[in-house]
Amino acid sequence: MILYHGYYLTCRKRDVVMTANKTLLQRKYARVIETFAQKKDIPLREVLDTFYKSLTYIEIRDGISDMHCCSDEYLADKLCLETASV
Repeated sequence: MILYHGYYLTCRKRDVVMTANKTLLQRKYARVIETFAQKKDIPLREVLDTFYKSLTYIEIRDGISDMHCCSDEYLADKLCLETASV
């Protein structure tokens, strides 16, 4: 496993899997949560619950489509759309 710009590269037979550094992910979550709270004008405690139960969080956490590489603003907007449909 090789650390490369905050990401871990794992080399297997024919594929390279990129996994975000856990500390960087935690900081990303905090920025997305704060941006979402500002957009919706709701308390951080309520946003925390919403974020950690969202599909957006799961996609970032699991590295689906490199969601952790998207901007905080984009992810907050995605979370807004996701919660609007609930």
